[in-house]
Parts: sequence; C-alpha cells; structure tokens
Amino acid sequence: MQDSHARPVDDSHPASHEAGSGPVLGTLLLDDAREWPRFGRCLDDIAGRWESHIVIGGMYCAACALTIEDALRTVPGVEQVEVSTSAERARVVWLAGQTRPSHWMAAIEAAGYRVQPAMDASVRELRRQEARQLLWRWLVAAFCMMQVMMYAWPVYVAQPGDLSADMESLLRWASWVISLPVLLFTCQPFFKGAWRDLRRHQVGMDLPVALGMGIAFGVSTLGTLDPGGPFGSEVYFDSFTMFVFFLLSGRLLEQRLRHRNAGLLDAALNRLPQSVQRVEQNGGLQPVALSDLRVGDTIHVLPGDIFAADGVVRRGYSQADESLLTGEATPRPKTIGDSVVSGSANLVAPLDIEVVRLGEQTVYAGMVALMRQAATQKPAMVQLADRVARPFLWGVLLCAVLAAVLWWPQGPAQALMVAVAVLIVTCPCALSLAAPASLLCAAGAAARHGALVRRLQALEQLNHVDTVVFDKTGTLTDGRLSLQQITLLGPLPGKEVSRLAALLARQSHHPAARALVQPDTGEASGWRMDEVHEVAGHGLQARVVQLGNFPIHAAMPPTGQSFELRLGSAAFTELPQDEAPGARLVLAWRGCHQGPWQPLAAFSLTESPRPEAFQALQALRQAGLHICLLSGDREEAVQALAHQLDIEVAHGQCSPAGKLDWLQARQSKGHRIAMVGDGLNDGPVLAAAQVSFAMGDALPLAQAQSDIVIPGGDLRVVACCMLHARATLRVIRQNLLWAAAYNALCVPLAMLGHMPAWLAGLGMALSSLAVVLNAARLLRWPATGVPRAGAVSGTAATPETQAMGRT
Repeated sequence: MQDSHARPVDDSHPASHEAGSGPVLGTLLLDDAREWPRFGRCLDDIAGRWESHIVIGGMYCAACALTIEDALRTVPGVEQVEVSTSAERARVVWLAGQTRPSHWMAAIEAAGYRVQPAMDASVRELRRQEARQLLWRWLVAAFCMMQVMMYAWPVYVAQPGDLSADMESLLRWASWVISLPVLLFTCQPFFKGAWRDLRRHQVGMDLPVALGMGIAFGVSTLGTLDPGGPFGSEVYFDSFTMFVFFLLSGRLLEQRLRHRNAGLLDAALNRLPQSVQRVEQNGGLQPVALSDLRVGDTIHVLPGDIFAADGVVRRGYSQADESLLTGEATPRPKTIGDSVVSGSANLVAPLDIEVVRLGEQTVYAGMVALMRQAATQKPAMVQLADRVARPFLWGVLLCAVLAAVLWWPQGPAQALMVAVAVLIVTCPCALSLAAPASLLCAAGAAARHGALVRRLQALEQLNHVDTVVFDKTGTLTDGRLSLQQITLLGPLPGKEVSRLAALLARQSHHPAARALVQPDTGEASGWRMDEVHEVAGHGLQARVVQLGNFPIHAAMPPTGQSFELRLGSAAFTELPQDEAPGARLVLAWRGCHQGPWQPLAAFSLTESPRPEAFQALQALRQAGLHICLLSGDREEAVQALAHQLDIEVAHGQCSPAGKLDWLQARQSKGHRIAMVGDGLNDGPVLAAAQVSFAMGDALPLAQAQSDIVIPGGDLRVVACCMLHARATLRVIRQNLLWAAAYNALCVPLAMLGHMPAWLAGLGMALSSLAVVLNAARLLRWPATGVPRAGAVSGTAATPETQAMGRT
C-alpha cells in the first residue's frame, strides 16, 4: 500500500466521525488509501506525502478562501493549502502518517463550508444541491418582495390623511409577516457565515451583509411594534426584501457562470470511465473497475466511449477525437498498431486496445495534474486582492459606524438605515474576483484550444515579453528528416548506393537513418548483412556479403566475399569533414577488419519546418515581438531554416549551457524572453526564461520545466497565448478599475444618504456580476489572422502559401 511507511493515525479522533455526515463518501471510504488516487496523487511514497484536490461549496469572496486556508493549517499533518474562490477548489498537501482526509475535511465543515473530493459524481451532486438551495431562496425572496411592495405601495402614493392609523399599522404588520420567511430562510446563509466568522474572530463578506439585513429588519420591527417611538416614523420592509432579492439575483447569475466555467474544467478532469470491458482469454467481455485494470490487458472500447488508458490498437479501425490533447477537432484515424491516449474518445467503430500505461503514467494524468495545479494557484495579483480583502471589510465597518454617528442627530432610524446602505453597497467581491475569475477563464479557454497553463503567473508575465526564442528540432520542425542530396565518393553508382544505405538504415530507428529508407529505393536483394550493431551517437556497422551477379567495381570484393560497411557521421567513417561539407551521414566500406575506411557516398539531410511555422512567426511579429532561433544543430542547417522562415537572429551548435548564457546575456540588457522548446534537452533555458512553452505530446508533462505545455505541438497556439494574455490583462485592469470606481462612487453616495438600502443591494449584486461577465469574455479564443492547422497542409508554409490562406 502506498502509505505503508506512514505512522498509523488514531481513528478515534472526533473529526473522523464528523466528516461522515458531510461528504457523500463516508469516513471509512475517505480514509481508504485505495480511494486517494481518485482525487489526488502520492508525492512521496516513503514519507507518505499526498496531494489531494477537493471542491468546496459556499465560498463567495477572498475572505472565504482565507478562512478555509486558516482552518486547514490548524490540522496536524497538513503541510500546504491553496484555495481558489473562482474555481471553487482547493489543493491540500498532507502527511498520511499524521492525518486522514476525513480529518481535514471535517475542519472545513467546522468552518461552515461544504466539501467533497474532486471526483465527478460528488462534484456534480454538490453543485446541484447548491444551485437548488440558492434557487429556492431566490424564489422565496422574489415572492415576498412582490407582496411587501404591494403593501408598501399605498403608503407611497397616499396623501396626508388618506390612510388611517389602523390601516397603516395593518399594512406594516402584513409586511412584517411576509418578511419573516426572507429573514429566517433566505438570509440564513448570511447569518450563518457571519456567526462563523465571529466565532473565529475574523471578518468575512457575510458579516457586513448580515449586519445590514439584521439592522434593516430590526429597525422596521421596532417601528411596527411602537409606531410612536423613535423608530416608528417609517419602516423599511420593502427595502429589506428588495436588497435581499437583488443580492441573491446577482449571486444566482454569478453562481451559474462560475459553475459553467468550473464544469468545463471538471469535464476535462473527470473524463475517464469508472469501469471498462476487459477482453478475456476466451474472447468474452468482462466488466471490471478501472482500478483493477493492469498493463497488458486488452479492453473493448465502443463508439462514443472514452479511452481509459494509453494503449495500442490490436483489432478494428475507427477514428478518435483527441481535441483534449491537441486542441484540434479533426478526428484522427486509428488502425491496428496505432497508439491511443487516455481521455480521447472513440468515434466510429469498436476497437480492442492493449493497455500500455495506466494511472499517473498516462498522458491524460499529466494533463490533469497541470490543470489541477493551475486551478488552485494564486498569482501575484490574486494574492494582492486577498491581502486587501480583510482590511477592506474593516474599512466598511468603520465607514458604517461613522455614517451612523454623523446621521444620528437626524434621527436614529435614518442613521441606522444610512449605515445599512454603507454596509450593503461596499462589496469586496468585485475586487477579489477581478483577477482570479479572469485568469481562470483564460486558462480554461487555453486548455480547450491545445495549451495547458501550468502556472497562472505566466499569463501575467506574457504581457511583458518582448522576445520569443525557439528551439529548432521538434519545435520549429517536426523532427522528421528528409534526404536532400547524395554526393558520390566511391565506385558504386547512385542507385546502388541508395539501396545499400537503405538496407543498413532499416536496422535503426534513429530519425537520420529512417530518412534514407525511401519507398522508391527498392530492395538490395543482392546483399546479405550480418553482425549489425549500432554505436550510440555515431552510426551503424555491419558485415556484408554479395550474393548475386551484382554490378560491382573492380576495387570492391568479388561475389561471395564479405566486407564491412559503416553508415554514420564523418568522424565515425573516418572521412575528413572538408571532403563532404554539410553531410549528415557517410556510407563507407573496408575489407574485413583490415585497411582504412573507403567512402562510398555522403548524404545531406534536411528538416522541413512545421506547416504552420511561417504563419505562427508572422503572427508573433505582427504582435511586435522579436524572433530568435537557438539550436544545437549544425550552423549551416540552422541558418538555412532561419532563412526559410525569415528569422534574423539564429545561432547553431549551441550547447544547453550556451543557450543559457545567451539567454542570460539578453536578460541582463532588460529583455524579457519567452522560450519555446521540446521540454527535454532545453530544461535549463526553459527554467531561466520569464515564460516557457514546452511542445509535443511525448514529454513527461507533469515534470517539464515549462509554464505552458502545448501537447499537440501547433506553433500557432503560442501566438494565440500571447494575444490571449494581453486580452487577459486588459480584462483584469477593467475589472479592477470597475471595482475601484464603483466603491469610490457608491460609498460617498451611501454615506450622504442618497442611496437607499434596496439600491445598495442592487449595486452590490451588479458589481460582482459585471466582473464575472467581463471575465467570461476571455472564454473566446483569439484569432491570429491565420487559418487553423490543416488549412494549408502538406508542405511547409511560405509567404506564397500564407497569401493563399488569406485569400
């Protein structure tokens, strides 16, 4: 078991029994180590350190997130906590030897919030319950508000003497009775939250709201009980019910938007089925739980089902939707021998899949880890808003007290209602949601279009980048080499050299060797190769025997005699570099174990740029960014690619340390750099750049030294990320400006008595709703002005093909 090294926990701890009443999963199931991987992962098997992700209900502002973080940090064994109000999620790092999930979940429930493990079924149930409860409270508030307004209307329109004292008293008592359900049912969450904060000696968003509600209802109740007393001149049941209705209206719409955005994240995080059909030895199908599946098993996947593991097709032909991985909606054909990735969908016909990777080893698990990490991160702007939230709330309370004191000479009822308006109208929600709501919407849009944001801070830093540096192989090129030129250096004709080189190259999977295996090279049937071996990093060597009446030069061994053949670098074949400048591979022969190596031919190889490379770089240039190319490849190859893609600054033969030195030199001059690489040999420079992109679906995603991962490898996603980051910063600034302007305008109006309580409630609701709606605009992915991948395909993009694409 994964926590076998951890010290056992005393399960008699009272928290473990409290948690069972809250989460859908019981205490025993929560504390079962076999369930922990369903909502987290093990970070350190020896120390028993786990990372778990949970969904929290009842959060509305940054103060709520701070309250939950404080509650969790008091639990022994909890090492790290990150709570995101916008995502309604939390990340908890804890030690299995000191605590259990039921213990620290009970601490969250004791703080007054609902909590569930971040699993699909429980998350949907929690959100469904929240939405239903809020809808009922809103409906009660709406009905009661209309009835109270009906009773208040005669008082507004009546002339002096039209209403008798008894009729006015009757209308007040009717309004009081109708307002009771609003106070006791609709306002219940606000009073519970305020009491929770007071018990913990903290100030949260619910406290000023609950005070405003209580004061408004209390003043009106006193006026109803004693019409001739100091509070009897006027009652405010209409204002009370109206601002509760407006407040809940804003929360209802805000909740719908947040649940929709969070649901998009949940749909990506919870795609895998809980059970699969395993193919038995007799050919039958046996339903098994996903946790019981093993590497080497064969599963039967029906059309419309999600692949539960990484694997290889063993039977059938179909198409797969891999848009979660690549961002492209075009289905990919799958036939025998093709690989499939977990989380993608089978579309057309049944497939039998042999399981290759399971659980945390899959590509999907790496993507989930990145998305969960991003969902709970707090960039600098969010942390600043969190720090401001509580002092802001204290300022709200002080302003309300000051307003009451200043207005008290005008009458206690009016003074208290002015204080109520100040308490209601000043809302820190808009301020605390301005940055996180925008960043999460931006990250969600990026994830749906092929970019996984590992670090939300990168979206802020992308706005300051002025230079984008690209690696060559696997980044600007697709990594596939092609034969460009053959230079004959020996007695054999070109056709036979090609056949002989292809016969030896077939023994290797190296990209350079595969470039020589062309469909039109034919089979070198007149030769037999033995004792083939590959020298890593150098080339291939084999013993060759001529079998038939093959045309041969007199300088080479006759039929039936063997000789040695090498295919590799110039140094490996002992060929001086100046005899074949620019050659990538050399074919040479010699007699068996004797004599110098004699060259037969030199092969020049080239890499083609990705089809979308020119268009992506052009989009970056139009955005005002400088483009550079750094590669460890030969200088000639790097300059040729730079010329082809119009890159002015390009350097070849760069070691990882050389790339790092170049990057740091540019940074010392004030440049801010984004690095785009393959995430493997570019680790140091990716880590040193202000923002880094890792390309390709072959990397270990969770371990890449990058801020943003582009699994599908589409370079245009880099340009889209740049544009989207700029739009994100604009939206954040708009939200912050709106929040500041709203409070700067409404607080003085409320303190001067020009804003009744119902209007304050409407303003508070609209302020938060405006921030969330503005952030939701970031769900739209930006257009780079170029077609999506596949619009111009088959060849490398050029200025001519770009013009055709625009046409």
